[in-house]
Amino acid sequence: MPSQVLPITNRSPYPSLASSSSAIPTFLPSSAISTLPPSAASATMFLKGEDDPSASLLVSSQFEDEEVVSSKPLLTKASSFSSSTGNRIVAPNNPYQQRRRRFASENSLSSLSSGSDRGSSFGNDVRHVASETFLITRLGLKMLRYLGVGYKWITRFLALGCYAMLLLPGFIQVGYYYFFSSHVHRSIVCGDKPRNRLDLYVPKNNSGPKPVVAFVTGGAWIIGYKAWGSLLGLQLADRDIMVACIDYRNFPQGTISDMIADASQGISFVCNNIAQYGGDPNRIYLMGQSAGAHIAACTLVEQAIKEAGEGESISWSVSQIKAYFGLSGGYNLLNLIDHFHSRGLYRSIFSSIMEGEESLRRFSPEVMVKDLNIKNAVSLLPPIILFHGTGDYSIPSDASKSFAETLRGLGVKAESILYEGKTHTDLFLQDPMRGGDDEMFGDLLAYIHSGDQEALARDATAPPRRRLVPECMIKLARSVSPF
Repeated sequence: MPSQVLPITNRSPYPSLASSSSAIPTFLPSSAISTLPPSAASATMFLKGEDDPSASLLVSSQFEDEEVVSSKPLLTKASSFSSSTGNRIVAPNNPYQQRRRRFASENSLSSLSSGSDRGSSFGNDVRHVASETFLITRLGLKMLRYLGVGYKWITRFLALGCYAMLLLPGFIQVGYYYFFSSHVHRSIVCGDKPRNRLDLYVPKNNSGPKPVVAFVTGGAWIIGYKAWGSLLGLQLADRDIMVACIDYRNFPQGTISDMIADASQGISFVCNNIAQYGGDPNRIYLMGQSAGAHIAACTLVEQAIKEAGEGESISWSVSQIKAYFGLSGGYNLLNLIDHFHSRGLYRSIFSSIMEGEESLRRFSPEVMVKDLNIKNAVSLLPPIILFHGTGDYSIPSDASKSFAETLRGLGVKAESILYEGKTHTDLFLQDPMRGGDDEMFGDLLAYIHSGDQEALARDATAPPRRRLVPECMIKLARSVSPF
């Protein structure tokens, strides 16, 4: 029997009853769904399919807002400018500030520069750690409930547990930095949606404006979370580069269109407000990893199409992005859907994430740029650099190679850099935790600091990165990694 998804709206008209969805039995016959209370039915989705282990799976789709403290109030007005195509760029208003439960103090901007007052007690920090840990655990359980509980995913879940335990010494150190460093400003509100927040990693050296990397994390479109970029943020901040890790809604809270909208909102905030935090608005780079690389690339192409159109009002411009870095990403979903299915991200689920198989073309940047109708939009794209390991089994390295070749054929400055034998997590986790120098990190720094001779000289004389995990544990983690 072919797979089918019977969607029920995930937005309950009765918010007070939304929390009761957790009391609904996990497995129910389809005939029983009609008997559920409106609030419970509205928070569920029923998945059926012979080819998936989750043959009859009822999954809660309600996603509660996390508690947030903004490190600074949003600016009430941001500067705007005209793009080369003559489109009007509308600086974002910030009415959503008034709708948040907690607000930053008026002097939070000065506290950012001085770093003398974090504005919260140790008890608040501990509570924040607990809430973040709960969210991460819930995201992991949500992924398992969607992917099913068959033998394949039980073994992979156990492998993931072993992998995390082996790298735990590094995770603890990075986690401490993330939660307690005065140079990390967590959960800055950048929009009015539940996940419109970002984490900002500020270099210790505050002399002069810093280059900025707007980073979209991975997570198989299901468990993406801004904190996944904390290791990258820590290490780039040590090299005088500011990093903004952008959060976004995951499936089933949202589909790919929502993820792109959230990423675009975060990029808009960075482009229009980063100068207030000490960032250089003329040196903003966009970067994504894994699923985040796909989301960021889709966002970039969609923004270019808007700019090339007539009468489109936009809040940020592709011209503000100096370059795009894609790390271990996939850019042609038509070529990847069968591969993902064989890896456990089943076709029925992936199609739901991408709003149906008929939408795969629309959300495949490599396919979209070939459309002659958007030729003018393609010419607006910034330089694109794609990093990928040849030992990546989650997303084959041919995905980056093919996308770069397609872009070059259309006149876009593009390059793919392949790292022999590197896996999906080597470039993003194992190598950074190993410390010292690694090729990908060096290449990334070279691009960002290109033309800045002083920064390049500092990079050349900088001490090696500190090792976070013993080599034997890194090798064991690599051998058991489910990615």
